[in-house]
Amino acid sequence: MTLQYKKPFLIISVILFLHLQLFAGGDETKRFEKVDSILPTSSRLTKNNKNLEIPGLGKQDRPLFHTGFSLLFDEVHKQARWVAYSLTKNQRLNLAERTDKFIEDPLLNVPSASNQDYNRSGYDKGHLAPALDMSSSVQTMAESFYLTNISPQVPAFNRGIWKKLETLVRSWAAEHDTLYIVTGPILNGATRSIGPNKVTVPELFYKVIVSNSNNKIKGIGFVMSNTGSNAELKDFSVSIDSVESLTKIDFFPALPDATEKTVEKEHCISCWTWTATNKPDRNPARETPPTLTNTPSSNQVTSGANTTPSKLNTPGSPTQCTASTKSGSRCKRMTTNKSGRCYQQD
Repeated sequence: MTLQYKKPFLIISVILFLHLQLFAGGDETKRFEKVDSILPTSSRLTKNNKNLEIPGLGKQDRPLFHTGFSLLFDEVHKQARWVAYSLTKNQRLNLAERTDKFIEDPLLNVPSASNQDYNRSGYDKGHLAPALDMSSSVQTMAESFYLTNISPQVPAFNRGIWKKLETLVRSWAAEHDTLYIVTGPILNGATRSIGPNKVTVPELFYKVIVSNSNNKIKGIGFVMSNTGSNAELKDFSVSIDSVESLTKIDFFPALPDATEKTVEKEHCISCWTWTATNKPDRNPARETPPTLTNTPSSNQVTSGANTTPSKLNTPGSPTQCTASTKSGSRCKRMTTNKSGRCYQQD
């Protein structure tokens, strides 16, 4: 090749090389740059869409990425500042059973809460990303019981109004294409702690949600006191901007600026359905698994060989046999037979 053609060739080669380096390289934070659309269609689904739920990160923030959710751990308060994940209809299939095995997060390399912190504390191990939202696989279900996804919650709150909100959100997932959810404790001003690791007991919890359905994007937030309540869920709803003011967290920064501003300032109660359409939870939240005894419950019949099982019993759940033994006393065996009789009496 003559010198006359070498120079243009070299210049073109250098330009191509620089372009390849630009698009192939880059640091990890490029995953959270602005996206043009959050529409989950095959033509617009990009790597950035999968991280739309990730809040804004500071220079020192090091989030943990699990299969079903991500989180930012607070070393002082020994719990997550936020837990973020997306939820679709398919993720509500409940394919995996609850493990109820609370363990330390294997990705965390700093001291965290332990089961000992909660022993006799009077507080539940309250999920931030609910176990049922993570029930699409055995892996995601197991990860939901990492103690980094747990926060001290008053039992009446965890098993009451907080659980109602989780159920409602799962119902929304059936109505919308995709939900992007961030949830966690509000740790500002909290002074109480439990256990040898001094796990902070939050006074408030939050949840913010962005919905994408039929090319329409909307958002809503919730702030709840860590206490039991009989109020309606809509009474706890606020704008996402309000939650940002309380938490000092920048939610959904990957949205286009104009969309983010509009979605986060709105507080449209009528834009959402407030009656959950889910079937009852297959694996209800609990601290310890229930045990069967030979003592009939209030839902079971207690006498008479010709009686039938109570209609309140769920199909397939063991009940005490309704038949009588030769001595005249009621059989103490448990059965799942529809007849109400065990295998020896049927």
